[in-house]
Amino acid sequence: MEAVLAVTIGILFAAAIYMLLRRSIVKLVIGLILLSNAANLLIFVTAGLERGAPPLVPRGMAAPAWAVADPLPQALVLTAIVISFGVLSFAVVLVRRAWELVRTDDLDHLQDTDR
Repeated sequence: MEAVLAVTIGILFAAAIYMLLRRSIVKLVIGLILLSNAANLLIFVTAGLERGAPPLVPRGMAAPAWAVADPLPQALVLTAIVISFGVLSFAVVLVRRAWELVRTDDLDHLQDTDR
């Protein structure tokens, strides 16, 4: 299962880089989406795909007596989701404003305008 996820992550990173290098701003935003999803999957896969109990300590014990899941990758992915949503929403607003001013989404035409 981890090999399939590794290949999927590689394909997502390759597609993200391809979309980031395109001339359209909309494709750049799609590349940002793919890049953030690939990074989130990478964090999950590197942490290991093992099931465990919730990391809760019973009352009166110093540590759980059984194997527990590691909460750190989940916290990292949650933080990455929030940050990528903020970056994505900023990029969408930037694309809309650029479209209102220039009426094109081609990055080469954005440099030629004198507004």
